[in-house]
Amino acid sequence: MGMGVAGGSGGGRRRRRGQRRAMMSEINVTPFVDVVLVLLIVFMVAAPMMTAGVAVDLPQSSAGELQTPRTPIMVSVTPEGEIFVDDEPVVSSALVDAVSALAESTEDRIYVRGDTSASYGTVMDVMGTLSSAGYSRIGLITQQPTADSSGQ
Repeated sequence: MGMGVAGGSGGGRRRRRGQRRAMMSEINVTPFVDVVLVLLIVFMVAAPMMTAGVAVDLPQSSAGELQTPRTPIMVSVTPEGEIFVDDEPVVSSALVDAVSALAESTEDRIYVRGDTSASYGTVMDVMGTLSSAGYSRIGLITQQPTADSSGQ
């Protein structure tokens, strides 16, 4: 049986001649990944809350999205014929007053979100009421067709 004895100074570490201690150039990405995952979870939880509060099944259209400088006023019509102005229920007789309270002028853009199964007459009544009150920038909101619903 043989035993080896490590000799010399340096506390048991040996270096070969000519070798220098190299700088560690690796970056620890674990904290970065942790932060990214936390942000992902926060956005996954917050994203459903950012949509309009009234549940409306929008019709599909291939029209492009309009770019607006200000947030438009949303008027929603449910399948039951209820009317909402930015998540607040209103009766049709108070629709113009509710929109006027939010609008800065009659040049403000108003988007009407009509459910697919809502009465066409109710949606047209809402648009006619707003138009007769002097609002000329009224648009209908649709959603982009998905790949499985477009027949591809």
